Amino acid sequence: MDTKDVVYKLRTENGLSQDQLAEKIFVTRQAVSRWENGETVPNTETLKLLSKLFGVSINTLLGAPRQLVCQCCGMPLEDAIIGREKDGTLNEDYCKWCYADGTYTYSNMDDLIDVCVGHMVNEDFSEEQARSYMKQMLPTLDYWKRYDELSDNGQFESFKKQLIDEINELHIEGMPKIEKLNALVGKYVNLEYRLPSGMCVKFLDDQTTYLGNQLQSEFGGERCFGVLANMDFIMVCTYEAEGANPELVLYKKR
Repeated sequence: MDTKDVVYKLRTENGLSQDQLAEKIFVTRQAVSRWENGETVPNTETLKLLSKLFGVSINTLLGAPRQLVCQCCGMPLEDAIIGREKDGTLNEDYCKWCYADGTYTYSNMDDLIDVCVGHMVNEDFSEEQARSYMKQMLPTLDYWKRYDELSDNGQFESFKKQLIDEINELHIEGMPKIEKLNALVGKYVNLEYRLPSGMCVKFLDDQTTYLGNQLQSEFGGERCFGVLANMDFIMVCTYEAEGANPELVLYKKR
């Protein structure tokens, strides 16, 4: 799909006229018309504005000439899972799990491998094969090549340790001590809880990346503890397999 078709598709899907789109990105209606006619393409700064407005990558706006790959974990990137800067713009070098709100979420390659391997193992790909593949592939990616330049000198790891200490100090009955927090995208952990009033609510933003983990209950049985946190809150819940029948245990502002 060419840029002219992409712009037209995004504009019409969002119910915008050419005048309305032009106003939102500070250009003339004639400029939008020329893009959609294929006479010109938006300049770099306008592409950034279009990317932020529609939530798609510049690569998509240009007709997807490149296959984007996360430069931290190696995952193929689609618009829905691309990481974001603090201002909401997309960073086309990383996925949401490795880069969230302008912050790199992994500083230890072994921790990242442990997380990835769990999603890679299947009947045709053993844990040993997955771990070997990741150990060979990760060092070839830009983030790990430039780690000393790109890392934050341990600031994010210090924040995670502080969160872990705060969570463990809650001493929630039946929940083991938490040792690690992984990056988790809201869309995949945004469970719906039933309040005493009967109302069902969700507490998370599908587009935001949080820190969290799943823990087996010390009481045994089928229910697990789920922990989620960020700079603003700590949330603990329990649920059954696949997030069924969730119950909120604690929601604490930090």
